[in-house]
Amino acid sequence: MKQSQLFTKTERFAPKDEETVNAKLLSRAGYVEKLMAGVYSYLPLGFKALKKIEQVVRQEMNAIGGQEILMPIMHPKENWVATGGWSGIDVLFKIKSRTEKEYALGQSEEEVATPLVMRWARSDKDLPLAVYQIHWKFRDELRAKSGLLRGREFLMKDMYSFHADQADFDKFYEIVKQAYLKIFKRFGLTAKVTEASGGSFSDKISYEFMVLTDAGEDDILYCDKCVFCVNREIAKQKEGDPCPKCKSSKLSGAKASEVGNVFDLGKKYGQDFNLGFTNKDGEKQYPVMGCYGIGISRLLGVIVEKYHDDQGIVWPEAVAPFKVHLLSLNKNDQAEKIYRDLEKNQIEVLYDDRDLSPGEKFADADLIGLPYRLVVSDKSLKAGSVEIKKRNEYKGKIIKDKEIVKKLK
Repeated sequence: MKQSQLFTKTERFAPKDEETVNAKLLSRAGYVEKLMAGVYSYLPLGFKALKKIEQVVRQEMNAIGGQEILMPIMHPKENWVATGGWSGIDVLFKIKSRTEKEYALGQSEEEVATPLVMRWARSDKDLPLAVYQIHWKFRDELRAKSGLLRGREFLMKDMYSFHADQADFDKFYEIVKQAYLKIFKRFGLTAKVTEASGGSFSDKISYEFMVLTDAGEDDILYCDKCVFCVNREIAKQKEGDPCPKCKSSKLSGAKASEVGNVFDLGKKYGQDFNLGFTNKDGEKQYPVMGCYGIGISRLLGVIVEKYHDDQGIVWPEAVAPFKVHLLSLNKNDQAEKIYRDLEKNQIEVLYDDRDLSPGEKFADADLIGLPYRLVVSDKSLKAGSVEIKKRNEYKGKIIKDKEIVKKLK
């Protein structure tokens, strides 16, 4: 894409009402635009980055047998009354139509997924199965803050699994856990698996996947020597206590942001709707269900919180909207040729063909934060070469034009 055709522009200063790094940099670099508190528009660069996150999540969910669907955002009141969510969930958005009918906007979708799946899951031979979607969610937060980390409207991957018994659920949970850790690793994030309360309607322990960040709203205790990690809210330990798991280190405290979770829902939702399956003995049973979430738009913010410097964003390749930022310091045919060659070889490139000073182009490239920067100048043209530099490196290298594609591949 040619940058001159990009309708958005970078900003020198961050919006005055933004406090967190992710909100400031994503706004300044032209990735997002706030409409109101907790609600953002995703601009061309931001939308491409969201799609990159989606695709990684989709690949890993498909790999463990998840079947992708798309469920409605607006739900009938009756489904939420059946589960107790209509009166029991304080963040549920409720709307009333001109016909006096009432609806809920999805903040999670057990109320839709359960009757949908159980229409076909009639016997134990139909189980286990898991369906997921990547869709918008709504929560009536009293105080939306921290940019993309806590919003009223957000993009989420939510998956629902159905099992004949608890043992099968436990087996699948471990599979999902490993898939989640793989997803976060692909984004360059180290997620800690923490124990937390089971949510509004469950006394079971749930598991949250936390990434350490000063912008996070969760307080956790964790061990540097092993995998032990717990949310302070239900912790029996305190900072400085010996690790109860490995005994070889003291617990540290930190701020963290939740990027994923898993809930053991038990048999609640099948029982609420009186929807079950027939086992091998011909008896009616209710499915053991699990709910698994990953915040897609929240991940975008968390990645920026982790990967940035004083000049701007430093995207991991898996998330960057383009792999290469091509800068032409003087309009010339050579830069156009390089641009066409990169596109021909399916290397995603943002080509800065604008009539601006070198300083402005360099500043914008650092702010936008693509993994590689290519610079074509009069000096390099004479040598038949270009400068290539990784965003996270201080110095660039001079390479011949013919080596560019091979280097980037």
